[in-house]
Amino acid sequence: MAKPIMQMFAVTAPGLESVCAGELQELGLPGVYMESGGVAFEGGPAELYRANLWLRSAGRVLVRLGEFRCRDFPELYRKALRLPWGRFIRPATPVRLRVTSHASRLMHTDRIAATLQEALQRVLNALPAAAGDPQLLVVRLDQDVCQVSVDSSGDLLHRRGYREAVGAAPLRETLAAGALLRLGWDGRGPLVDPMCGSGTLVIEGALLARQRAPGLLRSFAFMHWPHFRPGLWGALMEQARRSERVGQSLPLLLGRDQDAEVLAAARANAARADVAAQVVWQQAAIEQGDAVAGPGLVICNPPYGARLGDAAGLVTLYQQIGQAYRRDFKGWRGALLCPGGSLLAATGLPWRQLERLHNGGIEIGLYQTEL
Repeated sequence: MAKPIMQMFAVTAPGLESVCAGELQELGLPGVYMESGGVAFEGGPAELYRANLWLRSAGRVLVRLGEFRCRDFPELYRKALRLPWGRFIRPATPVRLRVTSHASRLMHTDRIAATLQEALQRVLNALPAAAGDPQLLVVRLDQDVCQVSVDSSGDLLHRRGYREAVGAAPLRETLAAGALLRLGWDGRGPLVDPMCGSGTLVIEGALLARQRAPGLLRSFAFMHWPHFRPGLWGALMEQARRSERVGQSLPLLLGRDQDAEVLAAARANAARADVAAQVVWQQAAIEQGDAVAGPGLVICNPPYGARLGDAAGLVTLYQQIGQAYRRDFKGWRGALLCPGGSLLAATGLPWRQLERLHNGGIEIGLYQTEL
């Protein structure tokens, strides 16, 4: 069986695969290539640890355990027994399986999962997922080829460890960071979110501007693997801390919102992310803001109507966004995360779509304009 490779899937932000690939290349990881469902790269423990520590736009990092052809359940069981489970899973570890099947003779995903669980029980005495904190296994059958991967991340990578207080419709950290990277914002010019909510866009911007690794505050599934190397992990953490831009002047990072309680949550999140000193918060409605010296990037993620507000009110809100962009940010680049259509048109600005994305199950676009 071929030597396992590391594989990364951008599962939380479809449309940002090219951003993930760019991040992997910036990290100097080998063998980066696009494939169906995400981006892949090759390497050993150091590359795996660095990917989890540094990736800003990816959902999780999977290690490909093995791949084989099978057309019946006895064959699936026999070949599953041969996989190198012991390299990644300790005996008696609870396991959770996520199975998909397409154009294959084995289509019953529950039975596929049960067959693999039986093999794991025989090899490792693995427990069902209900017992304790389970190790996720991702199994995909396509054209009778079974690919088995083990999740190295644990919690999805958007869970940086700083956001405890959120608004009514929060933007995932990975999507916020991915949008900034896709827009080419490099942390060297001003960044303003005039409807910042719990502050995710501005906080992710501060992390990027400080060159702070987004995974510094959390743990990962690979820390529980049999061959985890704590010394290597500690060295990579220390290297990440030393690479931060500390004591250097950063550009203006400004978050505005009309809700005082929401701003208090944003401040608390920024403090947990250790970027409180780098971010300015102002209480102001979108129609009440002041002009900001620039140029820079102004971006917001306003309500879409699926969970917040009514349609007529939203049209008025988007008109106010367009007016504020023109009034307060002359010479800046403007960006917007929204579904498009009549709401986007209500801004009265000439937008160019960069990507189609998903936020909380809602399809949205990332749009850019010159002000």
